[in-house]
Amino acid sequence: MQSGKLIVLTGPSGVGKGTLLRSLLKRHPELYLSVSVTTRAPRKGEINGKHYYFIDRHQFEQLVAAGDLLEWAEFAGNYYGTLRRQVETHLQHGEWVVLEIELEGARQIRQTFPQALQLFILPPSVDTLETRIRQRGQDSEEAIARRLNRAVDEIAAADEFDIKIVNDELEKTLENIEAALFATV
Repeated sequence: MQSGKLIVLTGPSGVGKGTLLRSLLKRHPELYLSVSVTTRAPRKGEINGKHYYFIDRHQFEQLVAAGDLLEWAEFAGNYYGTLRRQVETHLQHGEWVVLEIELEGARQIRQTFPQALQLFILPPSVDTLETRIRQRGQDSEEAIARRLNRAVDEIAAADEFDIKIVNDELEKTLENIEAALFATV
């Protein structure tokens, strides 16, 4: 049986990972986006099982204890993780699985799946990143400051990744991601 490919996409909050992924999946429906599990409450319009699997902290801690998560991390006071069985099943069926995860989770994946292709999405500048975060209108000033401080640390880790792509213009960034994914096919 043909083995699939694991693709890790990460970058700081507000860099545009979600927008890029939605566009990439429309262009390449053969890619499978792994749905993460989280302890945070659903945002307006989010659907359990489509955007995330929403569970409580106790359930999440049980998944961790049982080794049922491929990676997990705490971010902004909530847990996020990737269900191991879900990813492994799709890989065994020869599918390409995309994980949109935080830096800490990407580092864990590097330990368990060193063959995974790891992409880091960079903002054109920290100022641009701040503008994008503010335009979303979802965060308090304190949360924005926390996200920006964390972003500086995450950007400093970009060299740990196989490929770095600056998200300065959506179409160009998508083409760069496609080149990275499909150049070796």
